[in-house]
Amino acid sequence: MYDLVIRNAQIVDGTGRPAFGGDLAVTGGRIAAVGVVAGQGRREIDAGGKLLTPGWVDVHSHMDGQATWDPLCSPAANHGITTLIMGNCGIGFAPCEPSDEAHDRLIAVVEDVEDIPGAALHEGVQWNWESFPEYLDAVEQFPRAIDVGAQVPHCAVRTYVMGDRGTNNEPATTEDVARMAAIVREGIEVGALGFTTSRTELHTTRAGGAMPGTYADEAELMGIGSVIGELGGKGIYGLVSDFKDWEKEMDWMKRLSIDNQCQINFVLFFREEQDWERVQRQLEYVRKANAEGARLVPHVGARPVNILLSWDGTVNPFSFHSNYARLSIMSHEERLAELRKPEVRAAILAEPLPLMGDAFMDTIIGGYDKLYELGNPPNYEPAPGDSIAARAAATGVSPQQYCYDVMMKNDGSNVVYFPCFGYGANDLSRQVALLEDDTTVLSLADTGAHCGVLCDASVPTQMLSYYVRDRQRGHRFGLEQVVKMQTHDTARCVGLGDRGTLEVGMKADLNIIDFDQLQLEPPGIIFDLPAGGRRMFQGARGYVATIVAGEVIMENGRYTGAVPGRLIRGSQVAGPLP
Repeated sequence: MYDLVIRNAQIVDGTGRPAFGGDLAVTGGRIAAVGVVAGQGRREIDAGGKLLTPGWVDVHSHMDGQATWDPLCSPAANHGITTLIMGNCGIGFAPCEPSDEAHDRLIAVVEDVEDIPGAALHEGVQWNWESFPEYLDAVEQFPRAIDVGAQVPHCAVRTYVMGDRGTNNEPATTEDVARMAAIVREGIEVGALGFTTSRTELHTTRAGGAMPGTYADEAELMGIGSVIGELGGKGIYGLVSDFKDWEKEMDWMKRLSIDNQCQINFVLFFREEQDWERVQRQLEYVRKANAEGARLVPHVGARPVNILLSWDGTVNPFSFHSNYARLSIMSHEERLAELRKPEVRAAILAEPLPLMGDAFMDTIIGGYDKLYELGNPPNYEPAPGDSIAARAAATGVSPQQYCYDVMMKNDGSNVVYFPCFGYGANDLSRQVALLEDDTTVLSLADTGAHCGVLCDASVPTQMLSYYVRDRQRGHRFGLEQVVKMQTHDTARCVGLGDRGTLEVGMKADLNIIDFDQLQLEPPGIIFDLPAGGRRMFQGARGYVATIVAGEVIMENGRYTGAVPGRLIRGSQVAGPLP
């Protein structure tokens, strides 16, 4: 007798081979049979010809805090994600000295860099740890629906070892590096999947400085990385960088990888269209370096770097208007009541644009040819004619008027889409090219972060509903190709060989999907974090069931209350059936 049998499914198994009809059986949380299943299950689900895929593996999340209080790691489970990897970009909560000052310091970095409300972190994070191993123990003890894996974050390690010197990005001494390396070694030995760091000036604190570790020199970076070599290549080295001197940066990454038998996962994105040539050269560098024995893995996004602008979010096009200032500190209900008043609308719209002389901020304030109504269903590939400027001109009103009225739709919850980096071609052709490159891995959802402006945890749903089914402004991907991208490929890039395909012996993390009905819902701000913290939430339709270790955790968008999720400790291989 099997624990679970799923009948009459269209199986897309994550290996990339063509879909096929059949059944799947689960015993002890693992796949016991695929194809024709003769035996019975204690529970049986008739898929009725709907898709059966592995659960999605999200390798770039910032759930380090939320994973200690939210069993769903929402909105991950809403989009079929069954495994989340956190500790990215060098950001996390361990190690940390057991003092309010130390806690506040790390929370401030996470709030400033990842836009996770500090009040929510102060209330939600219990700090029943100091060391990284103690943090893993705390994560492991909390019941959850999905699996999570952690990486050792450079920011926390540097701050723990160096104090204010680390926070101020002073150079590390030889002794500092040795102490940091020892902490990273200990973390990997007890189950961290690796180590991560940030080298981008986009990650700034409220004081205007770069987050700890941004300017670490080669001795520090290589000294910490050597731990992976000493452990026989156990653990992955991850980073995000501006790549201002990309050849120098790629050179130390290549040497670190070869010398330490180490895989390096690095974020590859670009800001301006003129950076596209640099990206192509980096990809060619990766191919050559890997042929010489390196293991460099570029992580790329399915969307341009973007933010969603809304009344309740972190920022909107009217945030810096003087007549809006008093509304910014109001509750949702109070603000909406004011915004509906004709005299308030007129006063805000009458103001000259409060431009700042900063290209990024000035686009938010008045670059209406680069801002779009996201719409329903959400359109992440708008054309120039879809811009607020173009639509305003077509209707004979000012862009400001048009934008204000767009944001007032749906009871003031409508959002404006700003694809800020990587959309110079005015379509998703650059993202498609990156996703199709044979060296890259789909990543960068930032699940759990940028709460006031982003919900890219929804990317797995978009990959199927849009890139496979609905896209009109370019070619589409194959269904089997996309499923493999976000199951097999993502799992393997973080050392998880026990999931990501529907094969006997693999972990029974599954999605049953009504492909025809699969659709993103419009995003909007909700206030359900601890202390009433806000976040941008985006749901989905079309997930019939999401299953973790053979237990159904979501049915038709509703949580079942099951908590089969576990902390992943270290790299994994498929095991024998129980």
